[in-house]
Amino acid sequence: MIGGGGHGLATAYYLAKEHGMSNVAVLEKGWLGGGNTGRNTTIVRSNYHLDANAHFYEFALKLWEGLSQDLNFNVMYSARGVLNLTHSPAEVDAAMRRGNAMRLNGIDAEWMSRDEVARWIPNLDCSPQARFPIHGGLLQPRGGTVRHDAVAWGYARAADARGVDIIQQCEVTGLRMQGGAVTGVETNRGFIATPRVGLAVAGHSSQLAAMAGIRLPIESHALQAMVSEPVKPVLDTVVTSGAVHFYISQSDKGELVMGGDLDFCNSFAQRGNLPIVEHVVAACLTLFPDFGRLKLMRTWGGIMDMTLDGSPIIGTLPVKGLTMTGGWCYGGFKATPASGWLHAYTMATGAPHGLNAAFSLERFEQGALLDEKGAGPTAWAH
Repeated sequence: MIGGGGHGLATAYYLAKEHGMSNVAVLEKGWLGGGNTGRNTTIVRSNYHLDANAHFYEFALKLWEGLSQDLNFNVMYSARGVLNLTHSPAEVDAAMRRGNAMRLNGIDAEWMSRDEVARWIPNLDCSPQARFPIHGGLLQPRGGTVRHDAVAWGYARAADARGVDIIQQCEVTGLRMQGGAVTGVETNRGFIATPRVGLAVAGHSSQLAAMAGIRLPIESHALQAMVSEPVKPVLDTVVTSGAVHFYISQSDKGELVMGGDLDFCNSFAQRGNLPIVEHVVAACLTLFPDFGRLKLMRTWGGIMDMTLDGSPIIGTLPVKGLTMTGGWCYGGFKATPASGWLHAYTMATGAPHGLNAAFSLERFEQGALLDEKGAGPTAWAH
């Protein structure tokens, strides 16, 4: 496994647990969880409209619910609910349609009126004069947050206990192939022979795939997140707004954790630019004017692997023995356990599971895209 974040460690763990494969090495060029696993806003949910996405992310959420017991390590799953706000009649219609689709797929979904939202979240500006008036919201009660570094260490600890080798400070510099099949990986610490290689490197997926002569339909962009100074409890759920592309929750330490849109220039940098910080803060104050006196404590960035339809790639690649889980756009962290479970299944069996069959690389050639947002074939639009 190339990549020592949540997806790579989860894949290694499930290879050992579900398929009895302990001859597994996880190669990480930095330190465990130092990439997107430790740089996200910790939100987990399965409130998707399209069937393939809904079934996949619901599988992930069910794994989250039992993950602390499975790993014997507290990942701090908090089912505090995820509320998607609506700001117009058209958004209300779209949210209700998505909620009904969720229910048809066995996923929890509740509609909340503006008055119900106002009673639950008094800090939210629900007045008629609001810049983005609140018309209600779609709530997934089982959605919530998970402690991101606990996920990395929980999977690493459990994988190590099952015989997986985890090698940090080990950068992959090339892939060896013969007869159309992978035969091993070159690293800065020597060559490792293997007939199977899995990629779980998020925003660096295109770079690793290029070592095998594969060009992926992926662009890399920075996505920023930020936190305020810690305060006493003021927000006991996750609030998101598609209209302003803003999401916020409060961490166990009291910080308000916030995020917004991409930095739209292509980048491999784990940092962002000030205009996006300004956008996120402006969105926060538009929805939560009371937070205006808080100080912004720190910001950071992760490298998003954005596909052309906004959905991931989990499956085999055109080189025999080479597989990947990537192209996660905004959804990588919440997918972690399902991504690892299904990637392990694909690596062990050589074929996709029913839950990830729709997420093949071949769908881009076939035109069988999974465009949840309906934004068209533009990577940064998703």
